[in-house]
Parts: sequence; C-alpha cells; structure tokens
Amino acid sequence: MKYILKSAAIAASLLLSGGTAIADTYTMNAVTLAPRQADISRGFAMFIDEVNAKFDGEFQINWRGGPEVMPPFGQAEAVRNGAMDMTFTSPSYYSGLVPASSTMNLSFKSYNEIRPTGYYERMTELHAEQDLVFLGEVPATDLAFHVFLNKQVETLADLSGLRIRVFPTLLPLVKSLGAEPLVLPMGEIYTAMERGTIDGFMRGTVGWAEQFDGVVTHVVYPGVYRAGFPVLVNKKAWGELPEDLQNRITTFVRDDLAPRIDAIWAEDVASGVVQMETAGFEVVQFSDEDTAQLREIAIESAWSVISDTAGAEVAAELRSMLID
Repeated sequence: MKYILKSAAIAASLLLSGGTAIADTYTMNAVTLAPRQADISRGFAMFIDEVNAKFDGEFQINWRGGPEVMPPFGQAEAVRNGAMDMTFTSPSYYSGLVPASSTMNLSFKSYNEIRPTGYYERMTELHAEQDLVFLGEVPATDLAFHVFLNKQVETLADLSGLRIRVFPTLLPLVKSLGAEPLVLPMGEIYTAMERGTIDGFMRGTVGWAEQFDGVVTHVVYPGVYRAGFPVLVNKKAWGELPEDLQNRITTFVRDDLAPRIDAIWAEDVASGVVQMETAGFEVVQFSDEDTAQLREIAIESAWSVISDTAGAEVAAELRSMLID
C-alpha cells in the first residue's frame, strides 16, 4: 500500500493557517477476477468509484486490472501474502483458503435479506482466521447461474453425462446431476465449446451472449444460487489505516453501497435476456417438478460439501442465515 503526501503547497497552506497535521491519502492497489470491459465488472467499477469519491483525500483504490494482471485463482493468495492489497474475486476461487467462502453463492436471498442476519460479520471472523480482511461484498443477487448448452435437453435427467464447465462452487451440483464438471477460467469457455471439449457451461446471463454465437444453442431455466463477489484486503495494509477510517469504510460499504449495487442487476439481467434472444438461444424451461428438484439438489449437494470442508457447526450456522 502506498501513502501519498499532500502537495507542498497544501502543506504550506495548512501551516500558515495554524494547522497542526498534514493528512495522508492511503492508496491500495486492487485486481479483479474479470477485465474492466466485462459487463460483470460494472459492480466493481461502481464500488471503486464510490469509495474513491466518498473518501477522497483519505483513501483511494487503484484498479490495476483483471486477469491480464494476475490469474484469478491466485488473487486471494496474493492479497494474503502481500503481493496485492485488494481483490474483488469469486467466493469459490479461494475456498482452499477459507472453506466457508463459497457459501456467499449458496442462497436465494437478496443482500438486504442477508445483511441483518450477521452473516457478513461471521464471514469477517472466518477470514481473519486465515489472515485475510473481509471488507464486504459486491452483491449481484439477480445474477443466477444457468446452464448453457450446444444441444437440446428437455428434462433435468437429460443433463446426465454432459460435460459442463463450472467454477468450484458448482461442482457438487453438476456431479449430483450425473454430469461431468470441468473447472475452467471464464476466458477459456468459448474455445472449449468450439473444440467440443465441453457440451456446455454454467454462468450468469449478463452481457456476453453475442460472443457465443455459433457455439451455444440452448439456455436452461431456472438458474440457481445468487452471485456475490467478496472484497478481500491484505491484513497488514488494512491495519495501517486509522481505526476510525477502517470503521467508516466498512460501514459505508456494507450498509450504504452494497444494497445499491445489488439493485442495479435486475435491469442488467433483463438486458442479458434480450441479448440471448437476439443471439438465437432457445430457452429450455424445466417443469415445476424438475425445477423443485433442481433447487433442492443445488442446496443440499453444496451445503453437504460445506459441512465437510468448513465443519458441521460452521455450516449449520451459516446455512441458518442464508436458507429459509
């Protein structure tokens, strides 16, 4: 983290006016799981712009970039060891460090429904055990994860045997459906579809449909879970901020900014649906019976893994906050 001293002119002005202290601006370098131009980065950009405006003269975030700067699956560890100050990442990209991290996806609740439960405070404690500061979440509740395919399916059972790209949180679900999950970065999905390495993938619906013209033919409804992107900060860098500034940043992020970011996604998801229609994706709407079964499998398979990796007690505690 860098400290940028105010200019000499300002310093002189303060001294002449009787000021007794010169303020520093604390600056943190940040990376994100997605590039700046990606639609999914809209929430990150809003977060950074608003924090920088709110704490101008005290605290600033320098957005260094995305995967072109640092591989997404290594960003959390880079923050933990001090190679980077901050990351906006996927909960599942660092579940090896904090097994409970992926629970952020394993709900159908909005940010405003989760906030009063104490979930984010508990996540702060769990991250601290691994020397990571959990600042908060860039939420995207309306951004559920759908199955996109290059072939026709009609029922839930038709997914069995298909090769589907996932991120780690989705592994238990896809396995439980009888499909074959493959973990790949987002940037490799198109090539894998084009080459026939995978039959489909799971992803949100925002902003990319036209990029998959020719390799995607069908999208399955309903989607599952919710999206949310944790903001992780290096412990040492965060500790160098005055405690009052830490508290004000955290309060602003969790109680003011995050709910407003969550609200922007409904319009974006609706726009994504229009883009899918324009690209010619055919919608597969599962029956009520298959829909209920999909949601049940999604919850039970994932939370069973959380119980194994994070411990039954922690899993039960967090599940009570995220699942009705």
